[in-house]
Amino acid sequence: MTNSGEISTTTAPTTALDPAGGTPLAAAHERGRTTIADGVVEKIAGLAARDVGGVHAMGAGLARTLGAMRDRVPGGKSVTRGVKAEVGEKQAALDLDIVVEYGVSIVDVAQAVRENVISAVERMTGLEVVEVNIAIDDVKLPDDEDDLDASQRVQ
Repeated sequence: MTNSGEISTTTAPTTALDPAGGTPLAAAHERGRTTIADGVVEKIAGLAARDVGGVHAMGAGLARTLGAMRDRVPGGKSVTRGVKAEVGEKQAALDLDIVVEYGVSIVDVAQAVRENVISAVERMTGLEVVEVNIAIDDVKLPDDEDDLDASQRVQ
């Protein structure tokens, strides 16, 4: 108390909340550090991109062909094919290579992939996704054989 009758109070420092998950940001820093590997973000983004209608496959050319053969081996399926992530302490940037189905709007599919990937990564990791670059590498035509079918045929 002071001489003038004022009551002196101390307040606890306010803690900012993480907008993605509602977790206190300052408390997390005071009690330890969490690091998220690039591969974790790549898996989340790969699964989120594949959930969008109109996405036929992920990856470009040779990587897609080799991946199709690897997918035949039990436990060999790679959800990170076609995804590259750069993860910092608070932000992430992603590059995706996509093959779309013939007849879909590429602009609409790319926008839906971008929104789904950003939502999933930010929700699960608390990282801010600053950019999602999408490269459409091919269009799957109705009469094209899948890479998997071709790899099964060649023995």
